[in-house]
Amino acid sequence: MGETVSDFLLRRLRDWGVEQVFGYPGDGINGLVAAFGKVGDEPRFIQARHEEMSAFAAVGYAKFSGNVGVCAATSGPGAIHLLNGLYDAKLDHVPVVAIVGQTERSAMGGSYQQEVDLQALLKDVASEYLVEVNVPEQLPNAIDRAFRTALARRAPTALIIPSDVQTEDFTPPSHAFKEVPSSPPGLVAPTVVPDEGELARAAEVLNAGTKVAILVGQGAGGAVDEVVQVADVLGAGVAKALLGKDVLSDDLPFVTGTIGLLGTRPSYELMRDCDTLLIVGSSFPYSQFLPEFGEARAVQIDVDGAMIGMRYPTEVNLLGDARVTLQALLPLLSGPTDRAWREKIEENVERWRSTIARQAMLDADPVNPMRIVHELSERIPLDTIVTVDSGSAANWYARHLRIRGNIRGSLSGTLASMGCAVPYAIGAKFAHPDRPVVALTGDGAMQMNGMAELITIAHYADRWTDPRCIVCVFHNNDLNQVTWELRAMGGAPKFEPSQVLPDVSYADFARSIGLEAFTVTGPDELGAAWDAALTAGRPAVLDVRCDPEVPPIPPHATIEQATSVLQSVLKGDPAAWHMIVQGTKTKLQEALPGRRR
Repeated sequence: MGETVSDFLLRRLRDWGVEQVFGYPGDGINGLVAAFGKVGDEPRFIQARHEEMSAFAAVGYAKFSGNVGVCAATSGPGAIHLLNGLYDAKLDHVPVVAIVGQTERSAMGGSYQQEVDLQALLKDVASEYLVEVNVPEQLPNAIDRAFRTALARRAPTALIIPSDVQTEDFTPPSHAFKEVPSSPPGLVAPTVVPDEGELARAAEVLNAGTKVAILVGQGAGGAVDEVVQVADVLGAGVAKALLGKDVLSDDLPFVTGTIGLLGTRPSYELMRDCDTLLIVGSSFPYSQFLPEFGEARAVQIDVDGAMIGMRYPTEVNLLGDARVTLQALLPLLSGPTDRAWREKIEENVERWRSTIARQAMLDADPVNPMRIVHELSERIPLDTIVTVDSGSAANWYARHLRIRGNIRGSLSGTLASMGCAVPYAIGAKFAHPDRPVVALTGDGAMQMNGMAELITIAHYADRWTDPRCIVCVFHNNDLNQVTWELRAMGGAPKFEPSQVLPDVSYADFARSIGLEAFTVTGPDELGAAWDAALTAGRPAVLDVRCDPEVPPIPPHATIEQATSVLQSVLKGDPAAWHMIVQGTKTKLQEALPGRRR
């Protein structure tokens, strides 16, 4: 038998360095599945429980490996299920290639089973590159261009391959009219350096500042040393967008932590009081958390011209890679001789660390959710990868997990989709099978899809040299983030029919499929449970019963938000008294004097 289209496709994936494809089978990709059966584990087919989880796992793999994540699904419903994970990749600028089946060409247009207009379905999410392969000669150029575009544009791309094409004999394109060849896989990203004149203008703005703030996002990940050097020269503080939380160590005294609704008080004060702002590799969208328009001069560095100058009225825009741009900028900088601004930032950071430690140790019923992350942060191995779900768990991660060493972390930053933490963790384990991974997730996300993906973890754990993959469930029987949004943004009391979750033992479910599991019902059990999970020889679930009425109050809560919460109480919120007590105790910690080291 000769080489089929599917055989060639897998060979080309190997050439691109792809070691696994996250997918789910279906007759629309039967030819591809059969080809996987002939190549063993080169590449591996990693079966999720749902196509959406395959896409999320591919995103997690790409985020933590820096390589392209690949996912595959059948036609019709399979392709539809991929969409949420692919949009997560699009909005967080992550390279993913989706391979999707389609009904046979002879049936197209005939309202055939599982026939969906996949071009229309995928054209927005895969707007950078989407192609349907209808003859074998198309495939080399199509697959290569999908990979090169995904890498160059940091975006999802998609290939649609009808099921009958998958089983045809592969015929390479010839040197002929209307046939398009391709070149061997590979792409070296260009190094982009701004114009010298623009660098000089940027230096002039930054050197004139006496209160400089730096905001870093995920695009600054390759420029850690340079960011630190620039901050030192300028006497600046550095705040981190949520997707850039793992860029800089939180042990640096001038790093103020995350910014925004999930951010810290020092970051809020840094932006409020600065007179100059340098944005590096971030498209942080919430301008209300940046300096007042016109109050600060601003410079932005980004490699993507489409994302530059769009969040704040920047005076100089430097189009270039963060590392080389900062390297070129450093010799031109001459920061202030007065270090009072930097000293104030460091005092604010130290005071805040004391505040959130006290907040985490407050009594709650039964466990304070802040303490869950606080206890993890005290003992986390410094090579751990942390994945986080959308919801109130993201608040506690943003404020309480101290990044240091080689700790990495991410979440669905821009799409903010529920259900990403566990498949992200699976993708992270395949990216780094020798490193521990911790997923922080709410019980709503666990019931949505996380429990099913525990089965995937159990199935593949023996492939990981370090088997530690810990899923920590914030078990409060409440869709907690939305409950608080109802209170703080709408002045509405908790609506129990929509917000209360059925009670489930996540630990019992984990044990039933062979995972280690720990149930935590009191704060004194928490540290020991983390220790046990982090030393277990297999994946584990921490099922922590925690208090839904500990408020995720931003340190810069507005009068309007406080008034809305009060209105929810007056309208008969079912947990009104307990909510008031917990909120008051938490907020009071910010008024206590800071403790100096």
